[in-house]
Amino acid sequence: MAESPKYVVVQEKIKEWILNGQVKPGEKIYSENELVKLFRVSRHTVRQAIRQLVNEGWLYTEQGSGTFCADRNFHEIRQKPSSGNTKTIGVITTYISDYIFPSILNGIESYLTEKGYSLVLASTDNDPKKEKQCLETLMSREIDGLIVEPTKSSGFNPNVCFYTELERLHIPYIMINQFYQQLNPPHLIVDDERGTYMVTEHLIRLGHSKIAGLFKTDDLQGVYRMKGYLNALRENHVPFFQNMVKTYSTENMNQMIEDYKVFLKNTKERPSAIVCYNDQMAIEVIRVLRELDIKIPQDISITGFDDSNLAVASEIKLTTVTHPKTQMGIDAAKWIVAAVEKAENHYEKSRNSIIYEPVLIVRNSTLDKKDAAEKSNIH
Repeated sequence: MAESPKYVVVQEKIKEWILNGQVKPGEKIYSENELVKLFRVSRHTVRQAIRQLVNEGWLYTEQGSGTFCADRNFHEIRQKPSSGNTKTIGVITTYISDYIFPSILNGIESYLTEKGYSLVLASTDNDPKKEKQCLETLMSREIDGLIVEPTKSSGFNPNVCFYTELERLHIPYIMINQFYQQLNPPHLIVDDERGTYMVTEHLIRLGHSKIAGLFKTDDLQGVYRMKGYLNALRENHVPFFQNMVKTYSTENMNQMIEDYKVFLKNTKERPSAIVCYNDQMAIEVIRVLRELDIKIPQDISITGFDDSNLAVASEIKLTTVTHPKTQMGIDAAKWIVAAVEKAENHYEKSRNSIIYEPVLIVRNSTLDKKDAAEKSNIH
């Protein structure tokens, strides 16, 4: 891939300063001499970059005083002449083509298209650095609203400044599946804690007392799902075994699966049931169990979360918990369109969120141990 021209590199860096709030409206940016030294480029390159940014409305110059950050507020942006009346909504997800995300995106796209809105899609691969790039790109395109699935939401997000800049510009945004607690924005989420409580309690009622849990903990969903699992054990007076809970992050998922394979080889340590973070993880565990010749659900019962296509993709049909998927996408699109069309008043007054109630779907990946024991005694 060819490198960007040097003036473009300078342009993008100055835009980054503006978008993340490092340079605020009305503040003077570095002088030409300082920019030349900072970027190690020629004065001509710096002037070319600044001239382009002035033309695009990012900067303005005052004779004898220097170059300043323009106030790109909501009203000024919307009053610029445009080639059409189509409004644009940015959509940032962690993934695009995998798992439940296509269904969510279909919901978003169907409603936005119906309302005459265009959509710009970006993916972070659950990487904060990529999220930063996505935000910079979409904000540079002067989007009218933003639907975001947060990246690594269980901890502090280094890109918070971009969201506060959206708020300053009165550009509405809503988060789906999870949200950044430090911002507490409008959000659409499943009651993850309740969902995992339900599948864990289901296993307990089937007679399981040694129940393992596998949870992704760099996302808020995983934190809540683990909490639901632990609460179900505590409230039903089922003993908690420290070695039964394994956690992982986006980067070490594959290693965790390999380590778990070693763990399952030890028959004394082996659980009778496993609660998985989602259907995707459950399918990976099923693969490992097959490699070890461990029968499902006769030897180990297993549950997922999200009721995705994967839940019924093989002869082992997963007991799982529902996720609204397409409906969540439609609801997010409805919210953002309403926020854009009602502009500031809606954004300030309508901070409502939706928490979807999960439903337990029981299939053949879980076994009633009591019934199995009785049948065994009969034979």
